[in-house]
Amino acid sequence: MQQYQSYRLSVAPMMDWTDRHCRAFHRHLSRRTLLYTEMLTTGAIIHGDRQRLLGFDALEHPVALQLGGSNPADLATAAVIGEDFGYDEINMNVGCPSDRVQDGRFGACLMAEPALVGACVAAMKQKVRVPVTVKCRIGIDDQEPEAALNALARSVIAAGADMLIVHARKAWLKGLSPKENRDIPPLDYDLVYRLKASLPHVPIIINGGIPSIAAATEHLAHVDGVMLGRAAYQEPWRLLEADATIFGETSPAATMKEAIDAFMPYVERELAGGTRLHAITRHMVGAFHAVPGARAFRRHLAEQGVKSGAGASVLRDAMALVHDAVGAAAA
Repeated sequence: MQQYQSYRLSVAPMMDWTDRHCRAFHRHLSRRTLLYTEMLTTGAIIHGDRQRLLGFDALEHPVALQLGGSNPADLATAAVIGEDFGYDEINMNVGCPSDRVQDGRFGACLMAEPALVGACVAAMKQKVRVPVTVKCRIGIDDQEPEAALNALARSVIAAGADMLIVHARKAWLKGLSPKENRDIPPLDYDLVYRLKASLPHVPIIINGGIPSIAAATEHLAHVDGVMLGRAAYQEPWRLLEADATIFGETSPAATMKEAIDAFMPYVERELAGGTRLHAITRHMVGAFHAVPGARAFRRHLAEQGVKSGAGASVLRDAMALVHDAVGAAAA
């Protein structure tokens, strides 16, 4: 784990959001931030179109594959497939609260089965060389959070988990929708801090409701890393600050316009391969913040980017509507 330091900042796995085009865009904003795939089930990976599901551009590194499942043998098989595809980390989802996930006996409901999660981690660790990590909640439903989180943490660490990512909220599997579970259960950062204090040699990453890179630096006084979710996706300009602030390195781009210019060869290559422009630009609607022309940029992409045959010129024309401004978060 000594060479695997990108965990200091990461972008959360988010269904329907963190696909390969999103990750390629984010990589042009930060070289060092660790990126995660959307959750993929073991069944889909073992039996599905692996190239479509798992294929990614080499520029995305470091990038982690998140798996959904609860069968140790299937998770081990899927982990090997992921490692063979070149992923830098295999992560197990023990946090998603959706009904579909519960029906499949994976995600947050596994907080109630720490021994099983440990067995899953052990099975993967036996088969792959890359780090195996777990992303969890602090508990579900009527569980007492401190006891639930400690039981889960100690089980997976005993099994060899290289890192634990904690979304600092409970998941209410009965009564709240997945969307409500992202906001309504209260955050308990102090609980995650206490977990880290009790496990000084284990990388502990905090996630949940963290709005900015500045807020991330405050958490880094207490834990090893911070995972941003919606803040990174909906306001991707924030990632322009990441390399300098978190890693002490130069950003790959000084401004968002510069980053998108550098991203353009990827866009053109994907379009030539049959990808629709909207599949890429849908991840860019929040690219500009408080800049004259940002609304026109979004409108142009919304109206023109969805059309059949839309080309890279649509993105260039949208960029031209944004006024030049000083500051990384602006132009």
